[in-house]
Amino acid sequence: MNPGFSFFVGLRYWRARKANAFASFTTVFAVSGIFLGVAALIVVSSVMNGLEGQLKQRILGAVPQLTVHSQAPLEDWQQTATALTHIPGVLGATPSATTQAMVQSVANISAVQVYGVFPEYEKRLSAIAQHTYSGAFAELEAGEYRIVLGAELARRLKVAVGDSVRLLSGDGVVYSPLGPVPSQRKFTVAGVFEMGSQVDANLAYVHYSDVRRLMRLPPQDIEQLRLYLNDPFSAQALAPEVTELLAARGLPVSTSDWRDSYGQLFGAVKMEKNMMALMLSLIVAVAAFNIVSALVMMVVDKTTDVAVLKTQGLSTPEVMGIFVVQGSLNALLGLLLGLLVGVLLTLNLNGILMQLGVSVLGAGQALPVKLAWEQLTLIVAGTLGISLLATVYPALRAAGVQPATALRYE
Repeated sequence: MNPGFSFFVGLRYWRARKANAFASFTTVFAVSGIFLGVAALIVVSSVMNGLEGQLKQRILGAVPQLTVHSQAPLEDWQQTATALTHIPGVLGATPSATTQAMVQSVANISAVQVYGVFPEYEKRLSAIAQHTYSGAFAELEAGEYRIVLGAELARRLKVAVGDSVRLLSGDGVVYSPLGPVPSQRKFTVAGVFEMGSQVDANLAYVHYSDVRRLMRLPPQDIEQLRLYLNDPFSAQALAPEVTELLAARGLPVSTSDWRDSYGQLFGAVKMEKNMMALMLSLIVAVAAFNIVSALVMMVVDKTTDVAVLKTQGLSTPEVMGIFVVQGSLNALLGLLLGLLVGVLLTLNLNGILMQLGVSVLGAGQALPVKLAWEQLTLIVAGTLGISLLATVYPALRAAGVQPATALRYE
């Protein structure tokens, strides 16, 4: 077998002007289809990656990524937190308490998820601390009953820094002759945070001791540790390791993670991302079928040539190689053009949209874009794989040419 000869003949056929105008048009259409499909796949995948990354930062940076629940108060929680940070993927651990409550102002009332934190530990790790106005997170002090609200929640309640709101918690309910009475206390708005996501409408932060008192629990006891992770999506994989480590230290615990509250949202984003990739991949698949059509017509045009080559001793694999090379070169051309244009569009997408006067997310907001090189590799491998598969049938048909039949009337 001489692959060099097959490549040379295939390259010659590819470069030669097509006698069949329709075959030439089909080839151009196939190359253009692969080009457009690959470019669109790169741009759309990068935008979806950016949106997913933005959601991860703006939502999972604000809510507990992985929470450890102890059945009894932790006597030395600092030592336990230090041990947890030795697990690969865990950035840090801080005490946490949470309760579902109603927050009431003079103008309105709204449901809210309240997190009790120690600001001195959260400053290093929590994304909320970096998104509060005027460093309000540092204003949370034990016994002062101050609260930091999400920006959208503050707008709903029509409150500003210095105003008072009332928190009513269902965790501190007491029963009286008139029925159950929720625990309630006035808090002063110490600041507002804005993450640019739905957490702005339903989250609030207070000092750990204050929320424990609101829940009518001992303020000094630590029963939950909130873990910050390098990748919040690894929470499910890390949970058994965390449980095993603490069980070995004689601490029976359970875990919960962000999927309990926001798993459906990120599941929907992932499904949408996969469906978009599937639909755009169909463009590449259709273009690959056009390669089949163009090559079949080429085989018909070159039947006499193939017959002559076979009489000269060309083997079946070498005949197949000629048309595999020709089809692969069409796919490769479309792939390279698609990669070049797709990457350039992705890297300059916001600038191009600005020049066109298009604002997808609203005035002044840039479209999040994240170019993932592993996805590029997958796109390249998938396109080449589909294209090579498309050349198999025409190549087999060419290899099946019988010289005696083809040259009978020549």
